[in-house]
Amino acid sequence: MALTSKTVAQLAQVRRYLASQAAAAHGEGKAGRTWKILSFTVAIPGVCVCMLNAWLKKHHEHETPEFKAYKHLRIRTKPFPWGDGNHTFIHNPHANPLPTGYEETGRKH
Repeated sequence: MALTSKTVAQLAQVRRYLASQAAAAHGEGKAGRTWKILSFTVAIPGVCVCMLNAWLKKHHEHETPEFKAYKHLRIRTKPFPWGDGNHTFIHNPHANPLPTGYEETGRKH
């Protein structure tokens, strides 16, 4: 199906109309300026505060909570297919206890 010159002209006219309506709905270009101001006054300082918070908290040592052997947690019906079969794929010895309790701190996995 070939487009005639009349159809192409009508499509161009519709496109211009929709573009003008979209610009009018957004305050004629003021939306970009608003987002630029918000980026520099809210987003960038917010990211900086979050980075500062993470940097200050990384040196804070946490105590390991007391291990409680609940029957409904850490159920192993079959071993995991990696490592020794008892550690999860993203195992953290400081935060994730094994079914028997927390590991020693000097042990690496």
